[in-house]
Amino acid sequence: MSYTWKIVSWNVNGIRAALRKGFADWVESETADVIGLQEVRATEELASKELSPFRPFVHVVEAEKKGYSGVGLLAKQTPKVETSLGVPDFDSEGRVQVCRFGELTVANIYFPNGSGKNRDNSRIPFKLEFYQRLFDYLEQERSAGQYVVVMGDFNTAHQEIDLA
Repeated sequence: MSYTWKIVSWNVNGIRAALRKGFADWVESETADVIGLQEVRATEELASKELSPFRPFVHVVEAEKKGYSGVGLLAKQTPKVETSLGVPDFDSEGRVQVCRFGELTVANIYFPNGSGKNRDNSRIPFKLEFYQRLFDYLEQERSAGQYVVVMGDFNTAHQEIDLA
């Protein structure tokens, strides 16, 4: 693979809020080949409409629950896109975008948080199952000869200060 790629990842914490805060100016000046967005929090239709002026290829995955999670990808080339890990509980949250650009596979992921509704760590088993399923999926890509890049919001903090 002789092409050098510039790949950027950003948790926008809501695409509409990001657009109000200057996201459009940033993305217009950004030269990245691929921009991965996490926590888009919008319908696919709305987010695609808002983002389509910025790159020839725009793809958004929304969660079934409105205003929740979601990922988006802007690119200079059109990839083949997969949005499913084959587990309905994972797929319904709109967290996965695996894009194949020839020999390069870019996984744009908004990883689940381990905290439950009461900050009780009840979603840690869900999070770990998600990690394993994604790893197995991407290992097949790598074993098939693909170059694999994983980007996104990992929702993992080393120290308390990393949470804010």
